[in-house]
Amino acid sequence: MMDGKALAARVRADVARDVAELGHVGLATILVGDDPASHVYIEGKHKAATEAGIDARDVRLPADTPEADVLGLVEQLNGDDEVDGILVQLPLPEHIDETAVTYAVAPSKDVDGFHPVNAGHLYLGTPLHVPATPAGCMELLAAYGVDPSGKDAVVIGRSEIVGRPMAMLLVQAHATVTVCHSRTADLAGHVRRADIVVAAVGRPGLVTPDWVKPGAAVLDVGLTRTEEGIRGDVDPEVASVAGLLTPMPGGTGPMTIAMLLRSAVKAARFRRGLLAYPGL
Repeated sequence: MMDGKALAARVRADVARDVAELGHVGLATILVGDDPASHVYIEGKHKAATEAGIDARDVRLPADTPEADVLGLVEQLNGDDEVDGILVQLPLPEHIDETAVTYAVAPSKDVDGFHPVNAGHLYLGTPLHVPATPAGCMELLAAYGVDPSGKDAVVIGRSEIVGRPMAMLLVQAHATVTVCHSRTADLAGHVRRADIVVAAVGRPGLVTPDWVKPGAAVLDVGLTRTEEGIRGDVDPEVASVAGLLTPMPGGTGPMTIAMLLRSAVKAARFRRGLLAYPGL
C-alpha cells in the first residue's frame, strides 16, 4: 500500500521549514455558501496550513452573496501583500460563475493551478502552479520508486482538476498516456495494458482486480461517500493484483492538502522574486 499519510507528513514538515525560512506565508481561502463537504475540506486545509506555520485567512460568505462581491473580494486579495496564495473552494452557488471567479485570481497567487495561465504553462511543459491532486500523485509515484518513463499509463477521467493535468504530468515524465472517460470503448481493455492507473471519476469500485495488470501501480483519486462509508474508484481487492495501490482513505487525499501547502510556499517565493513568474 502507498502510504499517503506518511508521505504527506514528510512534505508538510518540509513546508514548515520553508515557512520558517521565509518568515511569513499567507494563504487566503474563500468559501461561499453552506455545502457541508466544502466546510470539512476548508477546515482540513486550514488546520494543516496553521500547523505548518502558514498564516491562513478563512473568508466565509453567505450563499446569497452576489457574484460582484465575490469578484471584488478576489481583487482585494490579489492586491494584499500579506496574502501570497488564494484558494476559492468549489463548488460555488449556482448564481455565481465559477469560471469568472477562478480566472479572477492572480495567476501567481493561484495555488490551485486552475487559472488558464497556469494550465497553459503545464500544457507547454513549463509548470508553475499545478493542481494539487495530480501533483500529489506524481509525488507518490516518485516516493515509491515508480519511474513513468517508457511506461503505459491510463488516466480514467478528464476533468480540468485531476484527469487532464494528471495526463500532462505523466506525459512530461515520458509515459505513454491514454485518457479514458465515459465514452471510452472497452475501458477494461485499456486499463489491463497499463503499468500505471489513475482512477478519478467518482464511481465506487469501478476498477476491479480483473481489470488490472499484475504488478501495476494504481492510484485511487475518486472519493464517494456512501451508506457503507467512503469508497474509492478502485475495488480494495485490487490489492491482490497490483504491485502498488493507494488506500482510500489515506492515500491521495492527504497528499492533496500537502501539495496545496507546497504551492502556497511557491506562491510566496514568486511574490518575493525568489522564483521567476512570467509577468512579475
